[in-house]
Amino acid sequence: MRIGELADAVGVTTRAIRHYHHLGLLPEPERLSNGYRDYGLRHAVLLARIRRLTELGLGLAEVRDVLADDAGKEFGEVLAELDQDLARQEAEIRERRARLRALMDGGIGSEGPVSDELASLFRRTAHLADSPMAAKDREVLALIETGTRPEDRERFVSLISGSLSGPDGIERARAAYALLDDLADAEVDDPRVEAAATALVGSLPDGLLPDDREGIDLDSPFLRALYADFAPAQAEALRRAVELLLTRGRNSPAPPPGPPA
Repeated sequence: MRIGELADAVGVTTRAIRHYHHLGLLPEPERLSNGYRDYGLRHAVLLARIRRLTELGLGLAEVRDVLADDAGKEFGEVLAELDQDLARQEAEIRERRARLRALMDGGIGSEGPVSDELASLFRRTAHLADSPMAAKDREVLALIETGTRPEDRERFVSLISGSLSGPDGIERARAAYALLDDLADAEVDDPRVEAAATALVGSLPDGLLPDDREGIDLDSPFLRALYADFAPAQAEALRRAVELLLTRGRNSPAPPPGPPA
């Protein structure tokens, strides 16, 4: 048989056969005097077995083990490992679908999928998102949470949620957002900049900064990118708020140690 005839007989492509030759899964037959490969029944039987194994979900490296005469894993062992792998994939898919259902039931904002804890916070404060600054704040919170280590995310969201749940927490946040919104067309030296920065710091929880406050770079690439996304006066208020947070952190007792940052 020529390669096209073998491919038709087994139900694979000629490209797949050449790939199996290249990987050493299927030995190449001798060539006839005219240069064509001459495949026999043994090639067809082996190729059919390769096809059946790959359809089971085995990778080509696993197929090589199964096909080896005196090396590699036993067929039953390979199938057991494949079954375990499929079970893990099923569990992961169920977990992902559960998260998707929770997101669909709770509504998905423009900030996209976030942790369950942050999604709960966003639902509780959805009425604040009418403020352009509040909407941006949600995006920044989602960004910060994404870049935070999993073991630190719960503490981060808990601090933010706690500041909003306390006495007048929502009203302090609303007032800070309103002041920042008013700076959209203001000049950098507008006197309202300091008021907005002070109000923003007053709405944020203690313990938000790491214990090593001296190591915070006020000119870090992240902060520069953050400021560049806001109008000049708003950016100046945010910059001033960061400075005030550092001052508050230095002048007040350090918060109780939490998970490593």
